[in-house]
Amino acid sequence: MDLTGRTVVVTGAGRGFGRAAALQAGRLGARVFVSARSPAAAQGVADEVATDCGAKTEAFACDLSDPASIRAFAEGVTAHTDRVDVLINNGARYLEGPDLWDADDDAIADTIASGATGTLLTVKHFLPLLRASAGADVVNLVSSAAEARNHRSQAHAAFYAAKAAQAGFADILSHRLRPEGIRVISLYPPDFMDGDPLHPTWDQTSRTAGDPLTAQSVLDCVLFAIGQPRDCFIRSFHFEQMQG
Repeated sequence: MDLTGRTVVVTGAGRGFGRAAALQAGRLGARVFVSARSPAAAQGVADEVATDCGAKTEAFACDLSDPASIRAFAEGVTAHTDRVDVLINNGARYLEGPDLWDADDDAIADTIASGATGTLLTVKHFLPLLRASAGADVVNLVSSAAEARNHRSQAHAAFYAAKAAQAGFADILSHRLRPEGIRVISLYPPDFMDGDPLHPTWDQTSRTAGDPLTAQSVLDCVLFAIGQPRDCFIRSFHFEQMQG
């Protein structure tokens, strides 16, 4: 996979999968824009990408539960580039707790806003840059929690609600952007093992049928989908749950 000359935006890039996606995009030659709720976290990852592979990287603070913050993020990226080729909607707040009363009202509202409204507004405000690309992809890291009758996650009901809304948005977005040649690719992974691309074990992680899903494999799915010819619209990846 070669992303040389392409511009990649990753939300929620301060840690975990978003950080891994940013590092891998840089290694593959992309110009990378990263965001995180914490400005220091975003800048830290941008510095890691630049040090790791020399890729040109810019960092932005973005609170996905705050519409003004999303607009400022999009405006900041627009000041540096005339297009976005890949937008990875990774950022969303996770909230744990099997009982509805386990979280306060603000945490519930923030969880739904960041995962649902945040994804919608991010796409809305990056759409002019996506339309300026010769072949744009919108990638949504949803969750198996959005699948019907999936009860395996111990996440709070608010997280389930946010991911269901995100999935519904992605589905209609794919249909409506198809005539413009913009692909919308959504992934529905169960809980998976985060890895660190800067650690020597990244390339040696066991990925057998008996192992839990890894960040490496989820990222491979993303790269596979965006690497397909433009007549190939892969709308979603659904993953088999481990037994148990």
